[in-house]
Amino acid sequence: MSRQETLRIASAAGFSGDRADAAGPVVDALVRAGGPACLIFETLAERTLALAQLARREDPARGYEPLLGDMLSPVLARCLRHGIRIVSNFGAANPVGAALHIHRLCADQGLRAPRIAVIEGDDVSGEPHRPALREALPGLDGLALVSANAYIGAEAIADALRAGAEIVVAGRVADPSLTLGPALHHFGWALDDWDRLAGATMAGHLLECGTQVTGGYYADPGLKDVHGLARLGYPIAELHADGGCVITKPEGTGGLVDRHTVTEQLLYELHDPTAYLTPDVVADIGAAELDEIGPDRVRLRGVRGHPRPTHLKVNVCHESGWLAEGEVSYAGPRAEARARLAAATVRERMGPDVSLRADLIGVASVWADDHGRWLADLPPGDARDVRLRLAMRHSDPARARRLLNEVTALYTCGPAGGGGIRTALRPTLGTLSCLLPRAQVPTRFVMVEAAHA
Repeated sequence: MSRQETLRIASAAGFSGDRADAAGPVVDALVRAGGPACLIFETLAERTLALAQLARREDPARGYEPLLGDMLSPVLARCLRHGIRIVSNFGAANPVGAALHIHRLCADQGLRAPRIAVIEGDDVSGEPHRPALREALPGLDGLALVSANAYIGAEAIADALRAGAEIVVAGRVADPSLTLGPALHHFGWALDDWDRLAGATMAGHLLECGTQVTGGYYADPGLKDVHGLARLGYPIAELHADGGCVITKPEGTGGLVDRHTVTEQLLYELHDPTAYLTPDVVADIGAAELDEIGPDRVRLRGVRGHPRPTHLKVNVCHESGWLAEGEVSYAGPRAEARARLAAATVRERMGPDVSLRADLIGVASVWADDHGRWLADLPPGDARDVRLRLAMRHSDPARARRLLNEVTALYTCGPAGGGGIRTALRPTLGTLSCLLPRAQVPTRFVMVEAAHA
């Protein structure tokens, strides 16, 4: 493999719950193009990881991406046959469990056992890290801790690939590091080659949300038209030795890649475009250039890099009580007035010490607040199709459950014509963030053998 040769990295997921059939077309495109290639799945968000920790509490064998089999099964054989490496954070709270699941998928398909590496080090919830966490979060001991995970970088991924891993399973690595890791391995860059690392990091940033860069979450009919949303092509980055890249998608798929779609994704979640903090590098796109060099082909160049942060971000998830929700529909003349009356009735029944959120879905819900103040301030309207949602959060599940009873009682105790009542009660999680010194979060990879599956 020439380290000057283009490295193609394709994204087949931008979040947990993304389209499970996404990998097929991008793998086909990688096979047709030939040369070194990698397939990444980005399936981990803050909420996703906390939910995975809860799932593992209930069953130690769970805690990884629930759609793992659906995502991987259709392309495992082709990736192994053509030497396409797979790198993902779908390990979530249980990377070893995910690796064992992949071994089972291969066995079920009659495939040879691949070399699977698991990245360790992001989980900092254990006792060895408690003193540092207590210093960073003085109120830590008063929380019912669910998880604490550091955003680790690309170095261990690159090490695993150098050691021959064909599949790398991680938990909470930073999203762009899924792309930077293969780039470090392929091009042999030094860990302080800041400009090249920053270029590949921004390529990873363009890939990390899946089809957001190929027209998904971009389409706005009549303003930003996108054809073929039902068959969107997932993105492919062609990485070069200088850190630049070209973003494209498989030929014949829906969506589009142009300067506008790439610009939107490039700026997505960037607080400061001149100082995008990642575990690997501080990326600066202040002087970056985007050029359309062909149909569905946009080149990114001119990204600069600065030394990586001395500390790593840590997300701490904790139990934060119970969320109770109830919904009921009103339709026809004076529907909005009846929905308002239902909200007022339940609020009076629940008492003044309860902070109750009331949304009139179809009238105003996005701009509402969690205390219901907006409802009195919003001038009455004449909407004829309204879904009322009432919600509250409480530390006592019995108090929260009372809301469900009150909403259900609206069938006969509320205004005329209410129907379609649904209620739900579920535990909630809170999130706090802090910083830990990098030296306190060592990372490494371990190989998980098929014999252990």
